[in-house]
Amino acid sequence: MGGMNDLSSAPAPLRKPDWIRVKAPTSRAYGETRDLMRSLGLNTVCEEAACPNIGECWTKKHATVMILGDVCTRACSFCNVKTGMPRTLDPLEPENVAIAAAKLGLQHIVVTSVDRDDLPDGGAGQFVKVIEALRRTTPATTIEILTPDFRGKMREAVEAIVAAGPDVYNHNLETVPRLYPTIRPGARYYSSLRLLEEVKRHSPTVFTKSGIMLGLGEERLEVHQVMDDMRSAGIDFLTMGQYLRPTPKHAEVKEFVTPQAFSAYGAIARAKGFLQVASTPLTRSSYHAGEDFAAMRVAREAKLAKQR
Repeated sequence: MGGMNDLSSAPAPLRKPDWIRVKAPTSRAYGETRDLMRSLGLNTVCEEAACPNIGECWTKKHATVMILGDVCTRACSFCNVKTGMPRTLDPLEPENVAIAAAKLGLQHIVVTSVDRDDLPDGGAGQFVKVIEALRRTTPATTIEILTPDFRGKMREAVEAIVAAGPDVYNHNLETVPRLYPTIRPGARYYSSLRLLEEVKRHSPTVFTKSGIMLGLGEERLEVHQVMDDMRSAGIDFLTMGQYLRPTPKHAEVKEFVTPQAFSAYGAIARAKGFLQVASTPLTRSSYHAGEDFAAMRVAREAKLAKQR
């Protein structure tokens, strides 16, 4: 007889399907990338967020740098980054990011960060310094930034960062509005949309980008509505990937969305007018970011040519 502590009726965790499995990283180039980041005291979202693509990307010597430390002031239920009281900013971080970009020979770099609600500017000034250091050290490298929402400091932060001249400004919506209270409780859906609108207002030519995770319990029509909201905000590039649960303490996976369903979502997004769409189970914000940026530039030129 089962008692109150009988867990036999609890649903078993979903089994990870074959299409989401990846090989463990073992290449020499992977080790060299890891050692370089360690030597410069840099954090990467590849490690902190337990990205499934780390083996492939680091083997190609592509790494996404995470600035402002490795401790976040938020506690989103999907994210594997540590939460707590962050340390003071590293004044050498901007130059070390530029050194890493030069040593890796990056043509395109993605720079993201933890949330830093404790800082007066939310960390915007450090983003500016990183962009400036990259422009000095590796002027041919195109720069993509993935920022937090700068809660309560958004307009000033966006103005300063856009003035520094990134090539792509990314800020992820992460999920549909209905799921924000449980998945992204420290953020507001429409505030994130306004941030990306503000970027375009300050610089209509900068590419804007945003992404969502699938498999958290969202409905198909909710995803379509997010696409429409993004297009209304002028967002150029949409990424969609499968949510993977970092630990049993994080939000559970409600569904493993099939590659065919991702492909269908991608087709709908393209029909809605995004310049670039990446929609596969393993898609992440910075996955193949350089190739996607190049494709987005070509798409914009083709669109402008048709309008002439």
